[in-house]
Amino acid sequence: MNEEIRAREVRLIDEDGTQLGIKPIQEAFTLAQARSKDLIEISPGATPPVVKIVDFSKFRYEREKRLKESRKHQKAGLLKEIRLHTRISEHDLNTKIEHTKGFIDEKNKVRITVIFRGREMEHRELGLNLLNKIKEILNAKCMVEQEPQLDGNRMSILLAPKR
Repeated sequence: MNEEIRAREVRLIDEDGTQLGIKPIQEAFTLAQARSKDLIEISPGATPPVVKIVDFSKFRYEREKRLKESRKHQKAGLLKEIRLHTRISEHDLNTKIEHTKGFIDEKNKVRITVIFRGREMEHRELGLNLLNKIKEILNAKCMVEQEPQLDGNRMSILLAPKR
């Protein structure tokens, strides 16, 4: 910005976007001062560097506004969780699978967790069979990011949408 620009010649752009051509840095700086604006380096990697005559506070405000807007539309891969038990009925399982399909369609990752209660812990193969069944049903829509693993009284699998 202003005196911190070290190039001898710069490509000068006016505040409304019109190109004023390649000028010596001193001429560009005096032109910006005459308009009581700042000289801001837009593209330092170009030859010659591109500078623009703008009000710095307005430039910074608009840049922050653009960044905030882009973050608003950006969606991180959210992680959704579906919990179920080993003795889930067929209809309830189908409902949970439909919810999972909806999450996958929205490009979210889904962790499916089977919770064991009491003596169900001795029959972990029931939970593993349930997770494998779900994995086979959803095979067309998603891929397994993390194989079934036991953590305390829970067994979970992580599914991610196919690219």
